[in-house]
Amino acid sequence: MSKDEKDTAAAEAPKKSNKMLIMIVAIALVVLGGGGAGAFFMLRGDSAEAAEEAPAKGIVTAIDNTITVNLADGHYLKMGFALQQTAESGTHEVDLNQALNLAIETYTGREVAELSTDKGREAVKAEFLEKLIEAYTEEDHEMVMDVYYTSFVTQ
Repeated sequence: MSKDEKDTAAAEAPKKSNKMLIMIVAIALVVLGGGGAGAFFMLRGDSAEAAEEAPAKGIVTAIDNTITVNLADGHYLKMGFALQQTAESGTHEVDLNQALNLAIETYTGREVAELSTDKGREAVKAEFLEKLIEAYTEEDHEMVMDVYYTSFVTQ
């Protein structure tokens, strides 16, 4: 066979398509991706375990009247709140006197600008809740798990 005949034969032979290679790679990616996702969801833990860690909600105990707290620069805050007790605390309401005292300590002297934004209000609320949980924990049993504003007016 001459050199010209070999070139002609090579030119006439169909070139191999990359489609088969692309299909194999795509199938491999799908299989590996699905396996990785499955492993992620199986190894991250059961959602029932996460639910067991969070305390169950019990009764809600609200203060009877709003309280007025002095803020910075002659302003004041008139607020009402309720405590979300844990189911572990039972069906009796906790004594709110300590919560009222903690509210006064936490909010007194704050700037109106700080309490006027959602971010600032949530930050102070988180601080207040942390103090409440610490104050209402008896023998490693949390009696309070959240605090709800029932009234919140600044002037």
